[in-house]
Amino acid sequence: MFSGNRDFSPLPSSRDSSSSSSSSSSSSSSSSSLPAAPRRSPRALQRHGSLLAQYSALLESYTEGELRQLISALVERYRQAMNSGGHELPLFPRAGSRRKRARARHKPCELRELEVSVSDLGLGYESDETVLFRYCSGTCDAAVRSYDLSLKSMRSRRKIRKEKIRARPCCRPLAYDDDVSFLDSYNRYYTVNELSAKECGCV
Repeated sequence: MFSGNRDFSPLPSSRDSSSSSSSSSSSSSSSSSLPAAPRRSPRALQRHGSLLAQYSALLESYTEGELRQLISALVERYRQAMNSGGHELPLFPRAGSRRKRARARHKPCELRELEVSVSDLGLGYESDETVLFRYCSGTCDAAVRSYDLSLKSMRSRRKIRKEKIRARPCCRPLAYDDDVSFLDSYNRYYTVNELSAKECGCV
């Protein structure tokens, strides 16, 4: 067994407790002097959560086919950006750029003109003479007929696969301007017909 008397230490006095409290306060003050871990502000968390909620709601509104088209378009944009040596493009463009593209896509079919050289026409003629080239540009969404809707449905159901068809009307010339005559670089005279558009429409 144990030899000698075993002394039990009494409860700490007020002096001891004050000294311990001072030591704990000093330790807490020393710990509080340490740099605190960076925390994200609640406002930033709320903004991040709201963006995630908007994106999730946007994705839930798409059908499976639309999601596949969106993913393939994003992959293609990323591949083009990487091949051109640029940086990664944003996943969702700004609303202002979307509105600008929407307005550009929905311009009506109309006649436009451009002054170009004969060599720029790509018809194999070498000449410095300039001509007024009129062309058709714009969309034809308002001219969609039952034929176009049915044709689009047949293509989506893969009833029509091999044929090269267009399931929507296209802005094309309905009539052509007068013939264009010019001299090439070797003083040879040429006349080109059906070069410039005179009237445009959705066909």
